[in-house]
Amino acid sequence: LARSGRGGGGGGSARGGGGGSVDEGKKRGKPKVVLVTAAAGGTGQIAVQLAKLAGHVVVATCGGEAKVEMLKRLGADRVINYRVEKVRDVLKAEFKKGVDLVYESVGGEFFAAALDALAPGGRIIVIGMMSQYKSGGDGAADAWTPSDHKGLPEKLLWKSASCAGFFLPHYAKHFRRHLTQLYALHKSGALSVEIDPTQFVGLEAVPAAVEHLQGGDSIGKVVVRVGSGSGGGGGGG
Repeated sequence: LARSGRGGGGGGSARGGGGGSVDEGKKRGKPKVVLVTAAAGGTGQIAVQLAKLAGHVVVATCGGEAKVEMLKRLGADRVINYRVEKVRDVLKAEFKKGVDLVYESVGGEFFAAALDALAPGGRIIVIGMMSQYKSGGDGAADAWTPSDHKGLPEKLLWKSASCAGFFLPHYAKHFRRHLTQLYALHKSGALSVEIDPTQFVGLEAVPAAVEHLQGGDSIGKVVVRVGSGSGGGGGGG
């Protein structure tokens, strides 16, 4: 999100410095339309807030009224509950000039809808494809069904748009700098972190936490508490 998937943007800072950061529109005095899918999750909620802090119009997707209320509280301008509305239809009807930047983690029809809704020069950052993770078998080799998006090159070409993957481990060298910035925002009260209320304790609870996360019912960051005491936590979301 910090650099639209280009260069050193690990961690999701709103101040990426060149290459199409989310605050690019603010610098130019022209807010962008930013679409965040799975916006009520552990990373989506941060993307929503960083885009708002940068002065942009944020469209967020989620499933369930509790998530809608959470995202409204975090500042999203338009929340699409995909269980009630079709994402594609809302984007077509309400954002006729298109979406400038997409933070996409669902895949499947969500990716396709976002692709078709891109504005000229728009960009999609792919951080995952949750809908694909359990669409195959139970084994590691076949659990992830590859996506098939016909006409992808042509659609990008016609709009001079771009699509980039963002695999977090590739940006490990930037973690410290961006986590420091995120912590400062959180400490100042500018950034909230919503934690899923379901309790998971111990390493043996990790499979259940992952199931909860991928089942679509989690809200906020899924945390597994490990070690002695109750303070430590490894994020599952």
